[in-house]
Amino acid sequence: MKIGVISDTHDRLPTFRRAVALFRRLKVDAVLHAGDYVAPFAAKLIAPDVLPIPLHCIYGNNDGERVGLKTVLPNIVDGPLRIELGGKTIIMHHFIDWMKPAEYADADIVITGHTHEIVNEARDGKLFLNPGECCGWLTERCTVALLDTESCSAEIVDVHD
Repeated sequence: MKIGVISDTHDRLPTFRRAVALFRRLKVDAVLHAGDYVAPFAAKLIAPDVLPIPLHCIYGNNDGERVGLKTVLPNIVDGPLRIELGGKTIIMHHFIDWMKPAEYADADIVITGHTHEIVNEARDGKLFLNPGECCGWLTERCTVALLDTESCSAEIVDVHD
């Protein structure tokens, strides 16, 4: 299964649009968003009626307008979110430090955001993945990840015009 992973879009519509267009072009089977949309108008870019593929999403620490976000993304929840996709157990939370190791002890894949720093490494039999920042505010890079559940690996992709 091919999954698009994104985080920290922070209302920056041009980079967010490019990332969503990439996921469409690559025909990903699902999208995981690890939080920090910020406002509902930005979240509309991946709303179920706009991007009709399975979306699993959590709140980040900058997502203050929760009622509006919940209206746009009905399945958004506080992390950690535990899901099974492509035969793998995935735990997603906005910030790794907000989880206890016991919460992801049996996970195959741990997805986070928050730091705007890319993490793509296997540790202790798990894949730890932070796709970096889609917004590009801190690093001037718009990055997302393409997760392959079959190989339990990910590729970090710089999203350009």
